[in-house]
Amino acid sequence: MKLQNRIALLSTLREYLVDNGEELQAIKHSASLYNGWFTIEFIDTAIKNITEQFLSVEKLQPWANHYFLDDGIHPKNVGIVMAGNIPLVGFHDFLCVFISGHKQTIKLSSKDDVLMKHLIEKMVSWDEAVKDLVVLAPFLKGCDAYIATGSNNSARYFDYYFSKYPSIIRKNRTSVAILRGDESMETLEKLSDDIHIFFGLGCRNVTKIFVPEGYDFVPLLQSFHRYKYFADHHKYRNNYDYNLSVQIMNNRFYMTNETTLLVESDAIFSPISQLNYGFYKDAVPVTEALKQNEEVQCIAGIDIPFGAVQSPGLFDYADGVDTIQFLLTL
Repeated sequence: MKLQNRIALLSTLREYLVDNGEELQAIKHSASLYNGWFTIEFIDTAIKNITEQFLSVEKLQPWANHYFLDDGIHPKNVGIVMAGNIPLVGFHDFLCVFISGHKQTIKLSSKDDVLMKHLIEKMVSWDEAVKDLVVLAPFLKGCDAYIATGSNNSARYFDYYFSKYPSIIRKNRTSVAILRGDESMETLEKLSDDIHIFFGLGCRNVTKIFVPEGYDFVPLLQSFHRYKYFADHHKYRNNYDYNLSVQIMNNRFYMTNETTLLVESDAIFSPISQLNYGFYKDAVPVTEALKQNEEVQCIAGIDIPFGAVQSPGLFDYADGVDTIQFLLTL
């Protein structure tokens, strides 16, 4: 399949997603029943970003031109181990391999094997040549290269089994935010989105904030109110109740708006329903240390504006590793 045919097919996929017909709505409903964290709202959020940031011809063509992609590549088979923490989280990896002209064998996460499978099946229905380019498999073997995303534990497994092959192995990452203390309510509400979208399960979600000494947390807690409906989501509520009990039993100071806990902690990772915070006197050394921290995916307020953390573009590669450049070296 030629590059322009692949771009045209991706444009057709965009139209299908934007149209949001009955078939797609039924699939989204099935995915939400299969995984309780995949609410229709957040599936729509993921799809909206894919259609707006990834699939328009106006963005795909310059992306391909940037790497001088053409039809002269010698196709290799790239194995992809996809994560399942948020809806369609592996779509960008799929897109990178597809646009490059390589073949791919995908092992879907058991947590997200409805949405991605459906999109691939739709593409096959539009062009059967996709069958030769994209294969779903329960196990990966015999591939020429690998892209694997998972936890720190699974990364050790990937490193062992894929060590003889070109590979990109991704580990646990999270995002943080640095506040000046003079943010408007509008800005705080954008930060609240960065914290709460996908229930905070994504590696781009903010799980810790750094604030100046003497910071007033009341406006921040008020900005969280738009997500108070999380209290009605049983899986989230169970996490909130558990983490609240931990703070109470350990006699630790905490703040809450009855949906999100604020806890002072050195850790940049926080459990579901909790946001960690730390104080600073000088933001400069804090920022420099975070930029050197391999566990930090994004720094909201520094690397990326508040409210834009969950809207990555085509060039926003996970862990800062250029996936297309990797594929061109195969």
